[in-house]
Amino acid sequence: MPGLLRGVARTAVVAGTATAVSGRVQRRQAEKYAGRDAQIAHDRQAAYDEQTYDQQAPPPAAPPPAAAPQVDIVSQLKSLAELRDQGILTEDEFTAQKAKILGT
Repeated sequence: MPGLLRGVARTAVVAGTATAVSGRVQRRQAEKYAGRDAQIAHDRQAAYDEQTYDQQAPPPAAPPPAAAPQVDIVSQLKSLAELRDQGILTEDEFTAQKAKILGT
């Protein structure tokens, strides 16, 4: 019986040692690869953010200044008045073109 007890005790020691070593190896590998996994996750997120940023619509163009169309209207009316004064346009043609420019 002492031989049987010794064999069981030896098996228990070997199994316990193997479990302890296995757990230690597993923890060390987890610690070793945790940094690598974190770096991979960071790189993937950065690439995703960059891709998302590139796909965003460009900012809307600035609206044109409000004064520019008025100056254009004024210059067109002056040109029409000069044509009327020179006799190239009749009063009716001048009035029609003026209404068209003013949008009335």
